[in-house]
Amino acid sequence: MVTISRTSAIVFLAAWPVLCVAAPGELSVKAVNRLRIQRPSQTVELSAEQLAPIGEKDLARIHVKDADGRELLCQAVDTDGDYTPDIVVFQSDFEPGETKNFSVSIGSRNIYTREQFKAYGRFARERFDDFAWENDRIAHRMYGKALETWVREPLTSSTVDIWSKRVARMVVNDWYMVDNYHVDTGEGADFYSAGRSRGCGGNGLWAAEKLWVSNNFVNSRVLAAGPIRVMFELTYEPFDVNGTKVAEVKRISLDAGQNLDHFRSSFKAQGGGPLITGIGLKKVANERVEYNEKLGLLAKWEPMDKKAGNQGLAVLVDPRTTDKRAEDRLNHLLLSKVGPDQSASYWAGFCWDKAGQFSSFDAWLAYLNGFSQALSSPIELVISAN
Repeated sequence: MVTISRTSAIVFLAAWPVLCVAAPGELSVKAVNRLRIQRPSQTVELSAEQLAPIGEKDLARIHVKDADGRELLCQAVDTDGDYTPDIVVFQSDFEPGETKNFSVSIGSRNIYTREQFKAYGRFARERFDDFAWENDRIAHRMYGKALETWVREPLTSSTVDIWSKRVARMVVNDWYMVDNYHVDTGEGADFYSAGRSRGCGGNGLWAAEKLWVSNNFVNSRVLAAGPIRVMFELTYEPFDVNGTKVAEVKRISLDAGQNLDHFRSSFKAQGGGPLITGIGLKKVANERVEYNEKLGLLAKWEPMDKKAGNQGLAVLVDPRTTDKRAEDRLNHLLLSKVGPDQSASYWAGFCWDKAGQFSSFDAWLAYLNGFSQALSSPIELVISAN
């Protein structure tokens, strides 16, 4: 992933650019892939500081073109929740060792069409407080407070659910509208039952050799809703961790063209002290599981319900934070040390073989290996005045 580096927790960071003195108007961006692998749908981040020489404070007016002068889809994103965008993101495909050049200029405010959206998410109060999100490859939902007391099917769980889709277009709104998303009519369906397990990358805190988990989220806040990146925060009431109350705010983001979401849990524990987070993948019958300590990877390949094919799931952490592999009755777990700032950062996601992207466990593992390499080797940016 572009402009990502590894620290004690994996976080988004902008690669330091070379800045020249620039007159307002236009900048050039040189982007270099140092890896000898293909990197499709790479997200390039440009911070407000990096864009300052262009002389425009409204980042929604920033436009990006490729070396042939073609306008690229770009998105201004508010990363700190102050309702003012502070980065601009756009995407490009990179061949092994490839260098690409882009130009950045000022224009009218970007207005998007429905067809341009490759990532989207929203709070669905009409479905008992779901938060659902998707990109052009995968979709998820997590459960809010109202589901705990629904008279028909109450569920208390901070799991991460899976919605399997085989089309690139956004389907969340349509599936909720028709309310028949457990049946595949050609677009995919909700085949997965996450229940009280951790599902696909839900987490908790590990103490006294067991996993302690929160209830459903009580508040949500959307920071970005596409067309390239969806990013939001979920707030959880304090939950018990071996006699200590711990509050959590979880930030989740998903970029177009990717099969892994970025999760960042910020904990606040009464009394402080070191924490260990346990990130889980639900156990099922006839699964294949692989753990790679060197990569900080827990991956699996499993048959789906209703003979819907097979799916791969994965959790990826900075290997320097890895504590050990563990399990409980419901989950395979990857334990990771929480940072000094009481935050834990990891990646988790899935694939579906009927979506046509990955047909085998080996193909899924190859993707995960490349994703891990990209985390360790950000695409390098050089920014200068034209």
